[in-house]
Amino acid sequence: MIKVERISVMNMENAIRGARNPLNSWARMDSSYDKDGNYVLGENDLSLAHRLAKAGSDHRKFLRQIIVSMDITAPLYWWKEFDTYKVGTVANSTSTMHKIQAKEFSREDFSCDRLTEDAMAVLDSVIAYLEDQRLKFLETKEKSYWHNMIQLLPSSFNQMRTVSMNYEVLINIYYARRYHKLAEWHTLCEEIEKLPYAKELILVKED
Repeated sequence: MIKVERISVMNMENAIRGARNPLNSWARMDSSYDKDGNYVLGENDLSLAHRLAKAGSDHRKFLRQIIVSMDITAPLYWWKEFDTYKVGTVANSTSTMHKIQAKEFSREDFSCDRLTEDAMAVLDSVIAYLEDQRLKFLETKEKSYWHNMIQLLPSSFNQMRTVSMNYEVLINIYYARRYHKLAEWHTLCEEIEKLPYAKELILVKED
């Protein structure tokens, strides 16, 4: 299970202006903001941006200045893979260390949509034990109960992070993960495809 929410794309105007710096071609800029505040690329700017994006990472440095922020809720086993992308990403997560005891454990806290019936029974027993330890910790403040929760927490536990990336990072993610066996990557790639000018600036290996 993965949920992608509150997506924002920022700094498009500055990135496109910077792309024109090498040839001092700012006079050819033809982009503008629409009535909703979205930056709409004109024909000249889009053509240049697409050519640079296709030319490779040395030529498309401007893509590193197009910033994307999103809230991603995903299981710990997926975040472990996502953490491969350390360069060009920033993430602030909800804290299991500080808040694991804050709410009742339930199935909704875990990515278990593809578990078999017998595996679900195992998860239910783990959830019941975690909830028992949580209540005992709240009552006694005894740290052994807290350690039991932390160390037995399944990797299917869902965590939300606010993530900032850029279009260059998204190119790397998209082409490295779109056929991955974890379905969560497919969902993220589908969200990447919906971003402004994704076809021209991110899906550049399709041409």
